[in-house]
Amino acid sequence: MHLDVLDLRAFYYRTPLGRSAQRLLQEAVRGLWPDTRALSVVGYGFAAPFLRPFLKDAARVLALMPGPQGVMPWPAAEPNRSVLCEEIRWPIEAATVDRLIVAHGLETSDRPEALFSEIWRVLAPGGRVIFIVPNRSGLWARRDVTPFGYGRPYSLGQLDGLLRTHRFVLESHAAALYAPPSHRRFMLQTAYFWERLGRRFEPRVIAGALVVEASKQVYARPPSSGSRVAVPGPLDVLEGLTRPNPEPVPGHGRHALGSCRES
Repeated sequence: MHLDVLDLRAFYYRTPLGRSAQRLLQEAVRGLWPDTRALSVVGYGFAAPFLRPFLKDAARVLALMPGPQGVMPWPAAEPNRSVLCEEIRWPIEAATVDRLIVAHGLETSDRPEALFSEIWRVLAPGGRVIFIVPNRSGLWARRDVTPFGYGRPYSLGQLDGLLRTHRFVLESHAAALYAPPSHRRFMLQTAYFWERLGRRFEPRVIAGALVVEASKQVYARPPSSGSRVAVPGPLDVLEGLTRPNPEPVPGHGRHALGSCRES
């Protein structure tokens, strides 16, 4: 079940905790994609807070927002780049998106398998997608004071399994939101301290959000056993016609012919 766009906008743009989370996640995403010049960058779900850094250099930036969530104009005081769409049918041609960010879209989807198929369809060959999802073992997934407390949280292993099942390859991953999800001023002022401290430990355990990058798998993988499949060539298929070797028929051998001549 998707969250309402009004609640998401209120958190990221009107609360100190949301604005802090927005900055930290922007840095994590930008660290994976430092250069998007001449690329098409699209967001799905509520990815608008993380798309703004790409407005400067990307060739095209578009924010897709699913119907059950609702849509808002974005960016503020600029020409609108947000579009209301169906969850599994986007108004985008196949293989035209270079970079895609899915935020608050996967964990709240009612049809994640169909969503993966639509992501695969719109990504160009060599395209990359980033999933921003609640970390299953993090504190943010255990409290509903933020949008990361709703939907299905994931571990890195679970997300990797889903990616491989739906023809994606995990390329890299990062984490963010190490500080507890608190609106207290002390926690907000020490957010960067918590980020630096959290990276010294196991990020997948204590981080609030996982930032996972994957690529579109275009070619099928070879069998894991390493065995080769023998495919007959066209001459092998017709071998019986090109080099006939009939079996002898009883009574029609050499002796049978000789007996006929003698008679």
